[in-house]
Amino acid sequence: MALYAISDLHLALSIDKPMDIFGNGWKDYMTRLKSRWQETVKPEDVVIVPGDISWATYLGQAYEDFKYIDALPGKKIISKGNHDYWWTTLSKLEKFKDENQFSSIHFMHNNSFDENGCLICGTRGWKCPGDDGFSAEDSKIFNRELQRLELSLKSAEQTDKRIIVALHYPPFNSKKEPSGFVDILCKYKVDTCIYGHLHGEGFKNAVEGEYLGVNFRLVSADYLQFEPYKLH
Repeated sequence: MALYAISDLHLALSIDKPMDIFGNGWKDYMTRLKSRWQETVKPEDVVIVPGDISWATYLGQAYEDFKYIDALPGKKIISKGNHDYWWTTLSKLEKFKDENQFSSIHFMHNNSFDENGCLICGTRGWKCPGDDGFSAEDSKIFNRELQRLELSLKSAEQTDKRIIVALHYPPFNSKKEPSGFVDILCKYKVDTCIYGHLHGEGFKNAVEGEYLGVNFRLVSADYLQFEPYKLH
């Protein structure tokens, strides 16, 4: 069994939201994603998908996108991104999943998963202090997301297993300065932190590699050429 990650699928099977306006790299992306996922991931594998799953506004509107994900090989662990407006309470998400028999999909929200010898934790994250336009309201959301990350990490059984944290937003600001998220990663001795959110010109703001003992990796789908990245 292997562990993979890929974020920012931006599926749009039920609404008209063409992604190729963001560049030729997004042309026919849903077909490419499906093909490369099927070539890479086996049924017994696990794929972490940290946010921006579907362009749907409401949960019911996301049905076709979830059907698409559920049909792909592997167990999927999904967390929230800034464009996942359909995201609601965990109980409603679980009810939607169960009613539609999307058995391969699991939601990460203040919880954690133990998969393939790794503890998987995470939250959405937010803009970081030092980013342009960081406001008092941003500060409130940022601090709330710090708390949610701690809740997720505390929910995991603290053992000597490798800890992987999945964020949607980078834990660094646009100047590549670390935020409070990095402090928490170090506090809990996290091995690897994956994140998405960055696209196109934003790739230049990515921090990758080892920093303060944590391995950072950008896993936005377009950055990965739509091929899930192997973590373990």
